[in-house]
Amino acid sequence: MRAEVQNTVAEIEKSIELLKQRLDWETAEFRLEEFNARVEDPNLWDAAEAAQKLMRDRQLLVDAIDGVKALMTDLSDNIEMIELGEMEEDAEVVKDAEQAIFALKETAAEKELEALLDGEADSNDTFLEINSGAGGTESCDWASMLARMYVRWAEKRGYTVELQSMTPGEEAGIKSAAYKITGHNAYGWLKSESGVHRLVRISPYDSAAKRHTSFSSVWVYPVVDDNIEIEVNPSDIRVDTYRSSGAGGQHVNTTDSAVRITHIPTGIVVTSSEKSQHQNRDIAMKALKSRLYQQELDRRNAAINEAHENKGDAGWGNQIRSYVLQPYQMVKDLRTNHETSDTKGVLDGDLDGFMAATLAMDVAGKSRADAQGE
Repeated sequence: MRAEVQNTVAEIEKSIELLKQRLDWETAEFRLEEFNARVEDPNLWDAAEAAQKLMRDRQLLVDAIDGVKALMTDLSDNIEMIELGEMEEDAEVVKDAEQAIFALKETAAEKELEALLDGEADSNDTFLEINSGAGGTESCDWASMLARMYVRWAEKRGYTVELQSMTPGEEAGIKSAAYKITGHNAYGWLKSESGVHRLVRISPYDSAAKRHTSFSSVWVYPVVDDNIEIEVNPSDIRVDTYRSSGAGGQHVNTTDSAVRITHIPTGIVVTSSEKSQHQNRDIAMKALKSRLYQQELDRRNAAINEAHENKGDAGWGNQIRSYVLQPYQMVKDLRTNHETSDTKGVLDGDLDGFMAATLAMDVAGKSRADAQGE
């Protein structure tokens, strides 16, 4: 077996061992048996919410166990194919098996990262808000480019994307947009995207073709599921209805169906502008509870809290990532130094490398903090 392939096999085996450690492999099958026994309880669905959580937790464990077993089987099978091909001097068989092992390395690395998404809300769906910042029309256009980028990223992952509200820019783009993104680990992956994003390019709105710098902010917070209780005092909120100015036809533009909820103690404002006022109240209240829950998560995590406090306005000096289209092509994350010259790919939703780098950095930081605290 070639040295390059041997090294790749060693990396896959290391990933498998790390996955086993995080899954507590020695007890995983016993825990699954316990889940199965509880699922067979005839009184399970007497408490529907608890039953749903049990079914979700069981499925997560099943997927994790099956994922590790699949990696082990695929690795073993392809090693055997290489050995067989070398014994029979069949170069084509060896080549195919080697390519499969190289591909398996990527799969193992992704599963290893996903296993790190074990925060309290990482597995939840998520809300994503985008707001234009300093830069006028340029910034509004940049905000719309970011919105498209995240929608593309979510769709590539098979997530469901629902537009909650949108305020168009005066000349182009959007002033703000809010989305709900539904899918396993949606919040865990997207949470690292909160912050200010900076764009440098030749402006399509400048007749002199000068280079412009624009800023927009992104805020990500988890959808609160049924197992997390967030109480909102009715006296702490103000509910306003108003006429939507966005697209949506005659009904949206002629009735006060859009809803804005302001949480007075914190100043949090959430909006929804679907056609039904009742639906908008429900959407906005869920968004408010999620924002309040995110606030609680921030209090528990000093690093996240500091990041939000220092986020500041969407302008110079506060950015987490720069997207440079002129005079050269480069997207660089200023926290991890992860970068790529494939700006088109990034703006088309190729964000996994940036998210993985931030997640790995956060996990390494927590591990150091835990070690220092011992």
